Order: sequence, then C-alpha cells, then structure tokens
Amino acid sequence: MTPARPACPPPYLRTVNTEATTTSPARPPVSVYAEMTPNPATMRFVSSRMLVHDGRLLEFRTPEEPVGVSPLAEKVFNLPFVTGVFISSNFVTVTKNNVVTWDLVQLELREYIQDYLNTDGRVVYDHAPAQALADANERATTHSDAKTPDEEKIVRVLEEYIRPAVEGDGGHIAFRSFEEGVVTVTLRGACSGCPSSMVTLKQGIENMLKHEVPGVREVVAEEL
Repeated sequence: MTPARPACPPPYLRTVNTEATTTSPARPPVSVYAEMTPNPATMRFVSSRMLVHDGRLLEFRTPEEPVGVSPLAEKVFNLPFVTGVFISSNFVTVTKNNVVTWDLVQLELREYIQDYLNTDGRVVYDHAPAQALADANERATTHSDAKTPDEEKIVRVLEEYIRPAVEGDGGHIAFRSFEEGVVTVTLRGACSGCPSSMVTLKQGIENMLKHEVPGVREVVAEEL
C-alpha cells in the first residue's frame, strides 16, 4: 500500500526544481515510480526511459565517488539521508540511513528524481574520465570471465534465470569464481546488506545452480 503523503516533508525535499524549468521538446517527459525492495534500507526508482545502456552498471557509495562522473548520482547524494546510489538500465536504487523512514521521503524523492530527469536529465557526464567510469562499473561488478564449461553454465543460469529477478528488486548479482564446488558471487545494489539476501542465496540461487550444474555444492557471497 502506498503511504500517505506526509503533511510536512523535510525542507531539503520541498524545492526540487533544477535550474531548467521546462522539458526539452525533443525529449518526451519522463515518469518515475517507486518500488520497495527486500532490503528495508533501499528503494528502487524506475524511469520510463533508459538511464544507462550496453549493460553498464554504476555504483557509488560516498558523495565523492560520483563527482565528475554522474550528475544524477551527485544530485541524489545532495540529500542528507542518502548513503548509496546504484544505477542500472532504467532504474536507480537509493540506499538511506536510519535518520528518516521511507514513508516520510519516498514520494518526495520520487518527484525529486523525476524533476531532475525532466530538466537536466544527464546520467553520465559526456567527458567523464574513462577510469572513473570503469571504477564505478567495477564497484557494481560484472561477471568474471568464464574459463571452463561449468563456469559458462553458471554464468548462463545467472543471466537467464536469476539476474532478471534480482534486478527486479533493485539489485545485481555477478559471478566471481568457481573453485572446488563453491560458486562465489557478488550481491550489489538493494541486495547488498539485505537481511533476506542470504536466504535467497541459499534457498533459491544455490538450489537452482546445484540442479543445473552438478558440480556445484555451495554458493557464497563475496565479502565486500
């Protein structure tokens, strides 16, 4: 159930307009809706347009990391309760601290992101340093190279069956290694620090990989 709009939102969310005041006629208006994730500290904000392409993933864990790289992440980090921003395809996953609750800021944060996308609209700076983009993508993690047929099967299962569901919750999963029957993955975005992620890892992901790849005996999350 969508919480009622609070009578008095925090002052840092009352004025959300950027310098521009109208949407470019060449670009259709962007709408954004909010979704809860299994992680109570994160919320997923889904845009009606793609934000990043070619499978790019961007993760920022401090206000300093997106500077000169992602103006969208910079904008979100201007809010004092934000502790993390994860950008993939058409959504932004925002992680907050414990100072505020989502029912206080959810609607205003959605409008804040939507207003930005309809005014400035940039997600990545045109001249963002290549290394900084690579670092942001590495923080979000892509799959490690599969070196054996079993590793290729593991990556295929993650891509076809598991990753879409994880991304639907505002997170990301990536293959890291397969040694002595143990598959190591990384969990980012909403999955990072999620209380239910270990249950999902063991009861869902592990069981599926054991069924599809007989050599798998356990799945663990990489310590970050």
